[in-house]
Formats: sequence, structure tokens, C-alpha cells
Amino acid sequence: MAAVLACGSGAVASHSTAAWLWGLLRNRPGTIHVTVRASRRQRHPFRLHFSALAAEDRALCEGIPLTALPRTFLDQAADAHPAALGRMLERAEERELFDLRMIEALLDRAGGHPGAGALRRALAIYRRPLAFTRSGLEKRFAELVAAAEMPRPTMNTFVEGYELDAYWEAERFAVELDVYETHGSRASFERDRLRQEDLKLRGIEMIRITGRRLEREPRAVIERVGALLRQRRRQLALG
Repeated sequence: MAAVLACGSGAVASHSTAAWLWGLLRNRPGTIHVTVRASRRQRHPFRLHFSALAAEDRALCEGIPLTALPRTFLDQAADAHPAALGRMLERAEERELFDLRMIEALLDRAGGHPGAGALRRALAIYRRPLAFTRSGLEKRFAELVAAAEMPRPTMNTFVEGYELDAYWEAERFAVELDVYETHGSRASFERDRLRQEDLKLRGIEMIRITGRRLEREPRAVIERVGALLRQRRRQLALG
């Protein structure tokens, strides 16, 4: 608040400072960031940014003027690593602050802001409908395994009392194909983790692959499954 007040009327906390105030960062950044309307000659012990913010890009949090959450994402996207930006979006969703409509409205008027492209890419997982149904996902996975000339797993088989999406019996290795829409409850979340523990206790390794990941990077997914299968064979051979 002291930094905002020191910059006069219209100043707001912004960038990583706003992200911390919104609860998107676990640790407070060492540098305070403030956005003001126009360039100033005064020297301050914090970072100044210059932008004529629209009214909808301003907000209050704990009584402190700061950039609204969509604008905070946009500013952070200019410099943040994609994984860090993704975690901030996820954190906002957990805190029930995420509003895709408002973020996209900001992007529509963002012009050449340096964070616009990165933010659009980070939002792809939220706005693009998944191309696969669950049965379609299983079919696509089986096709990719066959195309890679890997040993074919048994699909939708029961092992140790659990139904497994794909299972290589010789390697005692399983793949669970996750579609978020079918695993959205707390109860299913807890059951899935317990099942993975039970299988591991019975000597079965299992990995999880999301539908969106298989859609986005099928070759990389299958290459990793192949590498894990080979690793599993070596482990079993060593006893």
C-alpha cells in the first residue's frame, strides 16, 4: 500500500506483486511492482510500469489497489515460465477466482501486449474441447501403441480386482487413461489414489495419461510409455 500511495492517484500494485496479493504465489516477491499511468522522474525502491489501465483492469484486494486478476495474468505471462503461468492459473481455479470469459475479453483488447501470446497458449487447456470420449481415447491409445510396433496391451481387463485401461501382463505395467470430466469428484479422486497404492503393493506399476496430453503430444506420450516398459523389463529381470 505504501508503494502504491507513493506513486499518486491511479497507481496500482501489479505483476508479481499483484499475483502474490491474489494468492497465486506462495512466496512474496522481493521486488514490489507498481503500474502508473505515465512516466515519472521520481526514484523509488520498487519497479514502475507505465500503462493507462482501463477501469475493468483495476481492482481492490485487502484494501490495496491492484491490477484485476485477468490483467495480472497478462502482465505475468510476459516474463513467467509457461509452467509457472500454468500453476498460477491452476491456483486461481482452486481459489474459485478463475473466470475464462473475463480473461478472453481482456485478450480481445490486449493488442500487442508481450504477454498475450503466452497467455493464449496457457489457456488452451481450459477452452478447447477434448476431442476424445473415453472409449475414443482408449481406441486412440491402442492405435498409437500398434503404430509404434510396441507389444500390445490388454485393454479394459481386470487385474487384482481392479479394471485397468491398458495392461502389459509380462511387465506387470498398467496405463490409466484419464478424462478430467469423468474424474471430477472428490470421491473418485481418493479412490484413484488408493487403487494405485493397492496395485503397487501387488507389484504392478501404473502411470496416468490424460486425454488432453495424448491429444496434444501423442508421439511423445507413446515414446515415454515405451521407455517405461523397457525400464520395467530391466527391473523385473534383475529381480
